[in-house]
Amino acid sequence: MRLRLLLPLSALLLCFGLLATGCPKKPVETAPEEAAPRFAYPEARRGDVVEDYFGTQVADPYRWLEEADSEETRAWVEAQNALTQSYIQAIPERERIHRRLTKLWDFERYGLPEKSGERWLWTYNSGLMDQSVLYIADSLDAQGEVLLDPNTFSEDGTIALVDVVPSPDGSKLAYAISDGGSDWRSWKVLDMETRTEGPELIEWTKFGPVTWHPDGTGFWYGRFPTPDDPLEAVNKNFQLWYHQLGTTQADDTLVYEDPEHPDREFFAGLTDDDAYLLVYVWEGTAEKNRLWVRKVDEPDAEFTPLFDAYDAAYMVLANEGERFWIYTNRDAPKGKVVSFELAAPEEWTEVVAEAEEVIEGYSCVDDRLILAYLKDARSLVRTYGLDGADTGEVPLPGIGSAWGFSGDSTDTETFFSYASFTTPATLYRYAPATGEVTLWRQPTVDWDADAFVTEQVFYESEDGTKVPMFLTRRKDLEPSGDVPTLLYGYGGFNVSITPYYSLNLALWAEMGGLVAVPNLRGGGEYGQEWHYAGTKLSKQNVFDDFIAAAEHLFEQGWTRPERLATYGGSNGGLLVGAVMTQRPDLCKVAIPVVGVLDMLRYHLFTIGWAWADDYGRSDDDAEMFQYLLGYSPLHTLKEGTTYPSTLVFTGDHDDRVVPAHSYKFTAELQRTDAGVNPQMIRIETRAGHSAGKSTTMRIDESADRWSFAVRELGWALPEGWGEEAAAKATPQE
Repeated sequence: MRLRLLLPLSALLLCFGLLATGCPKKPVETAPEEAAPRFAYPEARRGDVVEDYFGTQVADPYRWLEEADSEETRAWVEAQNALTQSYIQAIPERERIHRRLTKLWDFERYGLPEKSGERWLWTYNSGLMDQSVLYIADSLDAQGEVLLDPNTFSEDGTIALVDVVPSPDGSKLAYAISDGGSDWRSWKVLDMETRTEGPELIEWTKFGPVTWHPDGTGFWYGRFPTPDDPLEAVNKNFQLWYHQLGTTQADDTLVYEDPEHPDREFFAGLTDDDAYLLVYVWEGTAEKNRLWVRKVDEPDAEFTPLFDAYDAAYMVLANEGERFWIYTNRDAPKGKVVSFELAAPEEWTEVVAEAEEVIEGYSCVDDRLILAYLKDARSLVRTYGLDGADTGEVPLPGIGSAWGFSGDSTDTETFFSYASFTTPATLYRYAPATGEVTLWRQPTVDWDADAFVTEQVFYESEDGTKVPMFLTRRKDLEPSGDVPTLLYGYGGFNVSITPYYSLNLALWAEMGGLVAVPNLRGGGEYGQEWHYAGTKLSKQNVFDDFIAAAEHLFEQGWTRPERLATYGGSNGGLLVGAVMTQRPDLCKVAIPVVGVLDMLRYHLFTIGWAWADDYGRSDDDAEMFQYLLGYSPLHTLKEGTTYPSTLVFTGDHDDRVVPAHSYKFTAELQRTDAGVNPQMIRIETRAGHSAGKSTTMRIDESADRWSFAVRELGWALPEGWGEEAAAKATPQE
């Protein structure tokens, strides 16, 4: 069974917060720098839509911007992009930044290898390919050959290969593509011997993989009903289907649906011995699920609920006949492993007890339990026998993040990736029986990692909670009170922000800045309590943690508000939006990316309803409505306030956080801001939430983001930096 994050598949995500007392802080009012605005922003018509929430009237003047493909919205988008690009393209530093980003991106990248019968699959990018290519090889030492090249799927590089699942014998490959960054996936089947495609075209799936039948003649998959509006329609009434190879989707067999519970989602799995079909039942994004089972060779039998109370997470790791081993967090907020007989699941035996560190991932390979823990947001991987005997730690190269370890209990080796803030993802082979770790692939990046250092500090939030934060910088950079600083945050959905290599963060540090990444409440770094402390009526804790991180950097002499940029995406975009409305004096630059910014209506689009476990909903009750209204970025913008220089990012076809969030927020920000700072939006066309973007798009977007920040921070880049010619100026064909 695969090592995975403890998240339902629909959670692929977002987040933000409010005061623990239930009353959001009021924004600090600042005097306008001059009476007249600096920019002639495109006109945004204010309509007369008003909604009633528990007796409170709330205006929604930009409701028309929710119609993403209307003529009026498209004209507004075009005008906004024209303004933004005219400003950014005139920034002198952009060309240097773009050249340097291109050079940094130009390095070989491999994906973790996966066994396919007697052969191996992995992804490969030579550096500037828009999309990584899928290779097949007879051995791990072979060069391999191209099996699928998504760069040929479209002229603009916006159709991406997002998932591949080989059949048990390795003769067939189910693969999923995404068009224009959409969360919607279309599945096809490739014969790996003849390289021909079957008649399969499986549509209206999201997030989840397919699960092959043990005999390789078909697979199970989950899908939503065909939507009226693929971009914005609410995704509910999930169904589990079975597809027989050689037929069309119209011929598929419905395995399970539950119209009385439209919020439930069903994802299939198999035990390692292929004897049992497992069904995981999710609702929303909570760390809990139902677990059902039936024998594979009894397709007409009813599913047997093993755990149906929906009170905790239950994930199968291995089985030996009717004895199962599972991960659970029931009565163990940081996770544990138990085993039981199929006939009596509640009579379980504890195999690996809850530890001080939280379990973030889990698998079973070569009859060894592999548990990935987090120790102060750093990876720590331990292994155990099926009897619970401690068989040691997996040696890691340093303080960083390790992920992977996929496989079955019968496999004799597995693979993992290791990265840190200064080390790109490096791939290793691991033999559980011997504990041996060997290098498989190591990238070479045009970046001097030895010149940089990452340290972890702890600071106090407003309520006294200790919060960890990673600081990455050049070794010769010292606190001066004037260091250009990038403060990045997320804080939600049990997502742990661990050390990782990002070309964006590397660039910032290389330019001579400080990168600060706090582990805010709402994340999963310390288990359920840490997560729940940043949800619903406790959301303000997340914002307070982020604000306290900035103030700690001020107090330690690193920087000051005029030299601070805040940055976050998705749920982190909400964080940035909420903090800039509560504390517009905190930073000079705010960059909310694909953010959840309208907290009263987020649940009315696509998969947004699933996020209510973290956010609550405006129609829950009067208290929850008032709380959301109190920090919703769109609704807390206040006329006559000077806001930071803001560059909002979104995609015009983001079907996870629909672009209306960013559109409406930008329109209101431009109307209410009283200062001279630019309030702009960059809208990527043929782009979604983030996945599947071409390398070209990513480089252009990053160049725009960081040149805007450099300009607004008044940052004089180091002399000569970025002047060298890029090795390759354009992506490869």
